[in-house]
Amino acid sequence: MNRREFVKYLGLSAPYCQWLAYRMLAAQGALAFSPLFAGEAGAAPLPGLIPVTELKHWSTPDYTRVSIALDKEVRFEHHKLPNRLYLDLDGAHLKPGVKDIAIGDGLLKTVRIAQYSASTVRVVLDLDSIKDYKVFTFSEPFRIIIDVKGDRRQEISSSKEVIETAQPEPKALERSKPGKFKPGRIRRIVIDPGHGGHDPGAVSPYGTREKDIVLQIGLNLAQKIRHELGIDAVMTRSTDVFLELQERTAIANKVGADLFVSIHANASLNRAANGIETYYLNLAKTEKAAQLAAKENGTTLEKVSMLQAVLFDLMANYKLNDSAHLADEVQKALYKKAQTGYPSVKNLGVKQGPFYVLVGATMPSILVETAFLSHEKDEQMLKDPGYQDLTADGILSGIRGYITSLSKIHG
Repeated sequence: MNRREFVKYLGLSAPYCQWLAYRMLAAQGALAFSPLFAGEAGAAPLPGLIPVTELKHWSTPDYTRVSIALDKEVRFEHHKLPNRLYLDLDGAHLKPGVKDIAIGDGLLKTVRIAQYSASTVRVVLDLDSIKDYKVFTFSEPFRIIIDVKGDRRQEISSSKEVIETAQPEPKALERSKPGKFKPGRIRRIVIDPGHGGHDPGAVSPYGTREKDIVLQIGLNLAQKIRHELGIDAVMTRSTDVFLELQERTAIANKVGADLFVSIHANASLNRAANGIETYYLNLAKTEKAAQLAAKENGTTLEKVSMLQAVLFDLMANYKLNDSAHLADEVQKALYKKAQTGYPSVKNLGVKQGPFYVLVGATMPSILVETAFLSHEKDEQMLKDPGYQDLTADGILSGIRGYITSLSKIHG
């Protein structure tokens, strides 16, 4: 008698019969039983379950990050045992092709995933060393993020993971002498052009896309940093590719960046809104800041409120004061530089907000909104290569001012 016949014969609910059929097979030795993974291998998913589509990880010097992606939001629980951490995702099924990950980076040994029951997916993190961990979510698409922190028992193996998007183009590696400028402790800066690939970011009424504008500014800025400051500049993306928000700061942490600069173009339902503003990670102080965070996060105001509730925990290693200082230097310099070619540009100042793209950064990090694509004059500025160059110059000048001020403070 096969399972379908068995279910029909007993007249019981499908989930219960799947479990009972599994137990019968397990008793006959047909399946191996595990208290962590008790699901029936190969069982057809029940209708209405949300598929788990991807399991990824990033190893950085300070923590290991695991990302679980699903088509929609699900309820989940997480539990800590002496040598493992596990999550149960309720109302989910495992999509074919999503497999275990061997890590071995000194914090995590492996990440295992399986269908624990008919409607529950279980993810198990086998721990090597742990001091603390954080679990939080991103939206659009829904992702569960686990950051594990501890004392590594070995160095991260660079051969196990290569972040292709973080590699600068060969031409960009050429570096001129930095002259008299002394970079001090700042050796590497990560430049992050927002959005990319299937995510265009803000789009103007005339079709100008944020992802294209900020990529040009980012490429220009990276080259200027290398040539004029003599500092290594790594781009999260140097082409039109999509990167998840949680991957961007993971790249910065992995390559040991000293600063992280994310470049964006703003948009508003109020077509009169225009100007330049710079953000650092913190609680949103105004409704406008929360709305912008929702836009850049690709989520809702409600989810932004939920993020704010756990933000202080997520910012344990975040350089709050240094980020505010960097934001101030960049905003002042960018506005000053932009005015030389566009006197009517508005200075909207330095603000703070709960931006996903800055969560997890262990170095001073900022998000620069270079102008508004939703404003007709600002859009024309953003499309102008001259303004793009002025913007790169302004951000560069702000970074230079920040580094110079550090040398004065620390001698």
